[in-house]
Amino acid sequence: MNKFLTIVLACLIAGFSVAIQAQPGVSALMLDANKLKLASANVLVLDATGGQPIYAKGADSVTPIASVTKLMTAMVVLDADLPLDETLSIGIEDLDILKGTHSRLSLGTELSRRDMLRLALMASENRAASSLARHYPGGMAAFVEAMNRKAFSLGMTRTHFRDATGLTSENVSTANDLALMVRAAADYDLIREFTTTASHYVEVQPTGRILGFNNTNSLVRAGQWDIQVSKTGFIREAGKCLVMLATIASRPVVIVLLDSYGKLTRIGDAMRVKHWLETGEAMPAARAIKVRPTRGRHGIKGTFTKVASPARVARAKARRV
Repeated sequence: MNKFLTIVLACLIAGFSVAIQAQPGVSALMLDANKLKLASANVLVLDATGGQPIYAKGADSVTPIASVTKLMTAMVVLDADLPLDETLSIGIEDLDILKGTHSRLSLGTELSRRDMLRLALMASENRAASSLARHYPGGMAAFVEAMNRKAFSLGMTRTHFRDATGLTSENVSTANDLALMVRAAADYDLIREFTTTASHYVEVQPTGRILGFNNTNSLVRAGQWDIQVSKTGFIREAGKCLVMLATIASRPVVIVLLDSYGKLTRIGDAMRVKHWLETGEAMPAARAIKVRPTRGRHGIKGTFTKVASPARVARAKARRV
């Protein structure tokens, strides 16, 4: 009898231990959405394994998506299986006459398709993205058609693309559709690698000049998140945007944040989501975020920033109006 009780007790202890290990964060069933106050207009937090939404706000609203577009650009390039070592150039067609954005890839710059793809994803280089599309079989028009075809195949029914960079406000989608795109992008090894590269040097031809580029997502640069896919975006019509696939509390989660107002709001919202998933509690309204200093050869420097509360962002918007 004592032996039987010992076995039962051992099984209960083992089962309790497994339960603790399996649920290191807060269960989605226990999360109170009212505790998550986000400033982004359109939000989706998705369980990447099962595809169930954990939190949503305006997730079906169609809105411009800016450079988040470049995840689709990368998938279309890689689906075409074009030579990654082939040299591509920056032509006059790649200059931004719509927004007048700056680029250090000057007219005539030559880089491999691999480096163009890396810079488009990591540093959100518009000229690199444009060059990738222009060197696609059939040119820019065929590339954009392939983007829309790919979106349709992924079930992104409320998404439409007009260019490969995201500079046009006619590139539109929803948070729900973008979650599908992020999950699909995670199936590409190079997209995972390039979007989570903190910094990179390239030797541009024909000058041989060395240029360094940093990731546009400061959370990637800080190295304190477990991020598998990342992409930022910004144009005035879209606001600040951020999409990520990250492991939080030992589970893969897709985070889509669209139309954030202010330089730091999308990062603040991401931090709020992470804190909420890990603890089930709201993050304090204003909290310092430490970005770990790294002074390697790429010259990235850590900073301390303050994240504005959603209420403060709302007041700033009201003043602006």
